Amino acid sequence: MACDLALIMAVDVSGSVDQQEFATQMRGLAEGLRDPEVSDALITGQAALMVVQWTGASRQDVLVPWSLIDGPEVLAVFAEDTENAQRRWRNFSTAIGEALQFSAAQFSDAPACTRRVIDISGDGSSNEGVDPKDVRDLLGQLGIVVNALVIEGAEENIVDYFLQNVISGSGSFVITANSYNEYPEKMRLKLLREIAKQVASNSK
Repeated sequence: MACDLALIMAVDVSGSVDQQEFATQMRGLAEGLRDPEVSDALITGQAALMVVQWTGASRQDVLVPWSLIDGPEVLAVFAEDTENAQRRWRNFSTAIGEALQFSAAQFSDAPACTRRVIDISGDGSSNEGVDPKDVRDLLGQLGIVVNALVIEGAEENIVDYFLQNVISGSGSFVITANSYNEYPEKMRLKLLREIAKQVASNSK
């Protein structure tokens, strides 16, 4: 069965994110992947997953490498690796454009999938490196969709910023969490929206 979706989950580890908030993000990702509806959709669609951490310019890294989700055991290992992943940086700036560039480059090593999506989360606007608006326009031309989970509280009008400068592609969207406490549930809803429902519609 062909891979339906190659999904990169890019997690913000910039200076505005404390260690507890980082742990909440990783736990939220893992819990979202373990959700029964999300799990079924990932396995049915033979999705490929990767987790990336990012902060300032030239500071991006793969937390959990590509894995083709072709069964529950593989997904269980990927979710556990995600929850236990270690943070590399703590006190640097926010370079969203470079996070998008780094993530997009990882698709060259991904399985051949019908859709390519970058799922970026963050709580602040870009303040270093290349302009994310320039990068997202290029990604749109390449057929790469960028969705976002935005955590409110650290910066005013941050949702509008992501809407206008970060997300791209057909059907792209922003999910908003009012705080990091809401992150796990919002991530679950986001994964359902971009994985489960789209896989269901593609399989009809």
